[in-house]
Amino acid sequence: MPDPLLDRHAEALRLFGEHVHAVSDTQWDAPTPCSEWNVRDLVNHVTAEQLWIPPLVTDGRTVEDIGSTLSGDVLGTDPVAAWDRAAAESHAAFEIPGALDRTVRLSYGPALGSAYCSELTADCVVHAWDLARAIGADDRLPDALVEFSLKEVMPYAHGLAATGMYDAPPEVPAGANAQTRLLALVGRKG
Repeated sequence: MPDPLLDRHAEALRLFGEHVHAVSDTQWDAPTPCSEWNVRDLVNHVTAEQLWIPPLVTDGRTVEDIGSTLSGDVLGTDPVAAWDRAAAESHAAFEIPGALDRTVRLSYGPALGSAYCSELTADCVVHAWDLARAIGADDRLPDALVEFSLKEVMPYAHGLAATGMYDAPPEVPAGANAQTRLLALVGRKG
């Protein structure tokens, strides 16, 4: 029986992957809405996030066990192939029976595999928008992914700017659509 969380995760990976495949040779150094990152940095970040999943979820390893092995450049000479491999392996890890019910030991403490999958799905959705903006692609996000991500981010959105990794939320006009509200929660102007 299909699992709605796994469906959203797969959909987010596909969306981000479509944009990765659309990056031209001249766009890897282009700026993104994430002011610290260019396109390659952004793709490297999201790819590295996917690479963490198998050892944490499947192998039961800890962040300390993995250490710095997934730091730095994980894209190598073929960023698209690196993304494709990481996305396939991460989704396969979450699909293993019982994976979503396992406790995963993350940098901020233990979490259920389902919570970890939800967090990374929403992150992938937002970064798909970032990447689309950076390469001039259609930046409209699918409604189901926007609604999923809003539900995921809302409980902790108030503290994101304080981490220093997100800009303060911009003013959202009355009647703004769900995508605009989601992007605002994570410090982006849609």
